[in-house]
Amino acid sequence: GDKTLQVTYTYDVEWKPSAMRWVSRWDVYLRMTDNQIHWFSIMNSLMIVLFLTGMVAMILMRTLHQDFRRYNQLETSEDAQEETGWKLVHGDVFRPPTKNELLSIYVGSGVQVLGMTVVTMVFAVLGFLSPANRGGLMSAMVLLFVFMGAFAGYFAARFYKMFNPKGTAWKRVTVQTALLFPGVVFSVFLFLNLLIAGQKSAGAVSFGTLFCIIFLWFGISVPLVFLGSYSGMKKAAIEHPVRTNQIPRQIPEQAWYMKPAFSILIGGILPFGAVFIELFFILSSLWLHQFYYMFTFLFIVFIILILTCAEITIVLCYFQLCSEDYHWWWRSYLTSGSSALYLFAYSVFYFFTKLDMDRFVSALMFFGYMFVVSYGFFCLTGTIGFVACFLFVQKIYASVKVD
Repeated sequence: GDKTLQVTYTYDVEWKPSAMRWVSRWDVYLRMTDNQIHWFSIMNSLMIVLFLTGMVAMILMRTLHQDFRRYNQLETSEDAQEETGWKLVHGDVFRPPTKNELLSIYVGSGVQVLGMTVVTMVFAVLGFLSPANRGGLMSAMVLLFVFMGAFAGYFAARFYKMFNPKGTAWKRVTVQTALLFPGVVFSVFLFLNLLIAGQKSAGAVSFGTLFCIIFLWFGISVPLVFLGSYSGMKKAAIEHPVRTNQIPRQIPEQAWYMKPAFSILIGGILPFGAVFIELFFILSSLWLHQFYYMFTFLFIVFIILILTCAEITIVLCYFQLCSEDYHWWWRSYLTSGSSALYLFAYSVFYFFTKLDMDRFVSALMFFGYMFVVSYGFFCLTGTIGFVACFLFVQKIYASVKVD
């Protein structure tokens, strides 16, 4: 019974000529999904964008035009005392927020993620990232993120100097910009990697690769962040169109729907709604081993996302300033950034409805990686909203005569 039997397996291969060109060999896999739902999703998102654009245009044209006319006439009339709306807070609207160093760091990180995303998408749309080259997309993203460090440093320094014209702590801000976002991502990645290495999984990343990542981070990215930050600090601080008063003005009692928590959570719904259907396909390609090569669709959806984040933040910021609440700095970042909460909540829903993972390590990996994706999405959308809102506030206060 304990005799070992040796079985030799053989197989034949018969090569048949095919009319398909070598370049087109992947097309059968890449064209597997139905395009209709993507078009439906894009049309749906475009409706949201058109609605928001209409609102922003209406605010800018009607309200601001009327307001400018009214305010500029008030200068000569006696009712100058009875000013209402957003002009009342002109002496406080550019007052630096609390924790402005952290805000500068997050804007820098968001610019870094945005730069990486845009360039990766452009390469993917132009067809440089072939599915034949496994891991090409991931490698491209890591390298681009490293090189975008210069922009992170530059924008973090520009906003830090705007908040603190003396700017004594710029080195600390620079170090934190270089370490905060990549540090969180790397810590989660390292923890998950150690877990799956403990499970003797072939999917664990080798020590050599980890060393390469750390080298890219500290050897290239950190110096680039410093370089960007140095050139950002060299420039003159961003000028505000109106002066800030010495004494902060009292903020009146706000209606329940203008309270920060409510308006921040409402602001995240539309940006999430714009990417929701595309997100389903991306999650399926990540966790259900399906091909995702709809980069043209993804690029259109990404542009819609940028517009939605910018416009929803501007609309909500305008309503906030009209109710004489001038704490808009952090709120503008969190308004569009809150879409990351919905993204993570959706990934939890996806996990329980679509995936069949019964092992604890698998579940932990899913939530760990989805946390990283959501964190990156938070920095990306938050920065888009913040920058749009900043430009909007600069614009409207520049157009009004102030004593």
